[in-house]
Amino acid sequence: MSMTDGELVRKFRDGDDRALAELYERHHAWIASLAARFCGDADAALDVLQDTFAYLVRRRADLELRAAMRSFLYPVVKHLALNRKRAEPNVSSGLVRDIPAPSVPPGGVEDLLAGLSDVQQEVVRMRYTDGLDLQAIADALEVPLGTVKSRLHSALEILRGRLPNR
Repeated sequence: MSMTDGELVRKFRDGDDRALAELYERHHAWIASLAARFCGDADAALDVLQDTFAYLVRRRADLELRAAMRSFLYPVVKHLALNRKRAEPNVSSGLVRDIPAPSVPPGGVEDLLAGLSDVQQEVVRMRYTDGLDLQAIADALEVPLGTVKSRLHSALEILRGRLPNR
């Protein structure tokens, strides 16, 4: 039976580098995809992936997982990606084609989300693109669960109004 992320983090903290390799295997694709969404460039996203694991190595001695791994990593990846994007203003802000993404008609998702506030877009993407549950989103954003529910509800109401009746 495989270990939980929490168990792997404890083993890594205690000196087992194989535990970090397992965490990498489990989460690298998600981190790269999330980073690509924030910085808009596949190469920059891979740099953010590397920076994310470098962060974990630097924090090794005091690393403790108090939430789901993706909830823990989300703000780290977001921060690193946005900093990289600000540092490299010539990076394309379009969608990255090198990172696997669900099939969506060109501009489809972006057009739908365009009228939502930034916080609404973020919770919709975290829920439906990143696959995080509501509590994980609340943990990652460091906001109350009710705030996440409210943002998601209002965003979905707006989106329902934009979709043709079926």
